[in-house]
Amino acid sequence: MRVLHTSDWHLGRSFHRESLLNAQGAFVDHLIETIRSERIDVVVVSGDVYDRALPSVDAVDLCNQALRRLVGERVRTVLISGNHDSARRLGFGADLIDAAGVHLRTDPARAGEPVLVEDPSGDGQVAFYGIPYLEPELVREPWELPERTHTAALGHAMSLVRADLARRGTRSVVLAHAFVTGGRASDSERDISVGGVEHVPLSVFDGVDYVALGHLHGRQRMSETVRYSGSPVAYSFSEERQVKGSWLVEVDARGRVSAEFAEAPVPRPIATRRGRLDDLLTSADHAGYEDHWLQVTLTDPVRPKEAMERLRTRFPHTLSLSFEPEGGTQQGAVRPRLAGKPEIEVALDFVREVRGEEADPEETTLLREAIENCRIREAMA
Repeated sequence: MRVLHTSDWHLGRSFHRESLLNAQGAFVDHLIETIRSERIDVVVVSGDVYDRALPSVDAVDLCNQALRRLVGERVRTVLISGNHDSARRLGFGADLIDAAGVHLRTDPARAGEPVLVEDPSGDGQVAFYGIPYLEPELVREPWELPERTHTAALGHAMSLVRADLARRGTRSVVLAHAFVTGGRASDSERDISVGGVEHVPLSVFDGVDYVALGHLHGRQRMSETVRYSGSPVAYSFSEERQVKGSWLVEVDARGRVSAEFAEAPVPRPIATRRGRLDDLLTSADHAGYEDHWLQVTLTDPVRPKEAMERLRTRFPHTLSLSFEPEGGTQQGAVRPRLAGKPEIEVALDFVREVRGEEADPEETTLLREAIENCRIREAMA
């Protein structure tokens, strides 16, 4: 059986205020092309289908298009809810659309109820168990867990899976949304430790043929049979060197697993650049980054004026700008006394301190107008 393992679509997410719907739509196109070219039998989506519990109308529309196209390809699709999804909203109508071959698994109580798929080669069935993201505090009481941890919650869910497997004796694939110990995080995953200790040991998944993980946004192989597919699109500059896509997994008649990675398209690459402003604007070393989304760190000893505007004359897709002066900040600098100083002098002192030079006349006028407007509003309040 051929399975395409993907996760963390985060439909509706933006990247430094730039919409990613077109990039996510391109991934859906790639997904359909891969299904056709690789003769995929089952697609699994291991959580975080949406980026928020209340997704935008456009995000819901894109998800609807994706599922409709998957049904049109006659592949079975299994999805679970992640920590970004609303389990109840994502799971609405799950029993009704099961018949279409789309299986939404968002209820923890059903973790031990598999989606059974006939192997087209005639080698029997494969059981797909969808374990949605488990908030320890919400499942602790109904499952009578001894502690409020992700390990306890996921361990109980896996005990339900193993109990069902023992009765069936079939090959098995588990979908889960969790942070496995040893995994490498990026800057774009939401912290899940609020509900208890977030990490779970790899051993919690013992006893199944393949585990399709979601949550971490970089593709990772925790073992030969336990993998993260990562997100299909980069959601932070920390993912600059990650290759995005899905795992193409084959489970043979004996439950042995092989996997290769199907790379997704990159509509616009991301990169980080560092240096002095004049060098960034003129050096040929940066010529290959003019069409990238960029995070730029300027190292000029004095903060340049209109830095973002000037950068965008060469790099129109610069999204993030920070300053780290060469040699670091001055140590032991005397802080100006603020008590009794007029507001305009405090503001001008601030400009002088952070930029290393005086505000020009135009900037001074703007600061005076801003201070005066604040006074007027305060008087009217």
